[in-house]
Amino acid sequence: MKREVDYQVKEQVATITLSRPERLNALTSTLLTELVEAVEEANQDEAVRVIVLTGEGRGFCAGQDLKTVQPGMDHGEYLKQYYHPVIRAIATTNKPTVAAINGVAAGAGLSLTLACDFRIVRADAKLSLGFINIGLVPDAGAPYFLPRLIGSAKALELALLGDTITAEQALDYHLVTKVVEAESFEQEVSAFAELLSQRPTKVIGYIKQLQAASSESTLDDMLAQEIIYQSRAGKTEDHQQAVQAFIEKKAPVFVGR
Repeated sequence: MKREVDYQVKEQVATITLSRPERLNALTSTLLTELVEAVEEANQDEAVRVIVLTGEGRGFCAGQDLKTVQPGMDHGEYLKQYYHPVIRAIATTNKPTVAAINGVAAGAGLSLTLACDFRIVRADAKLSLGFINIGLVPDAGAPYFLPRLIGSAKALELALLGDTITAEQALDYHLVTKVVEAESFEQEVSAFAELLSQRPTKVIGYIKQLQAASSESTLDDMLAQEIIYQSRAGKTEDHQQAVQAFIEKKAPVFVGR
């Protein structure tokens, strides 16, 4: 039986592809389960230094496949069982994550991208939170990530109106990292992932942990966390080599350790 998520590793980059192109990669319980497994595999593989999440075909993800919704099902329990493990896996990995939004990203499909560190979007893509249009609240982490990315007022606007926005609008809202023309999209994503793969991977993990803690912490809490993580960073092989490279007036070569 065809898997609904494709997993490939090339040159230190794990590419995880939602693979239901005939349904615009709409989400099912099977796909979400396979997605968790793929993210966890990438996170545990020391050879992987970047994780890219994308969709097969002409779209990124149209959200939950409504044809799989059963009458009377408890949407909250479904979230707890299938969506929340995915969002936690993406948001808590210590490796940099890139959502390559190659087309429509709607509903929970957009939510998946919000859990990533970076969002590169194709110029002709359309994005929509859209939950309000089917009488549901935003979920899969969107109520947490979206206000932090674009501010509470704009996040509420997108949630209540359910409008579809263009790639350029998403860039204006600071919702995405960059907009790329369709003909160069794959090359730009690859180049961006390669750039990240050459950074000090272990230190990236420390930065992500510090950043995640900041919104719930006091200044004193964060100063204390700085001490802990800077001590760890100072002991990495990458830091030691970078200092030596600086002394020798050479460019550092980070190995991710």
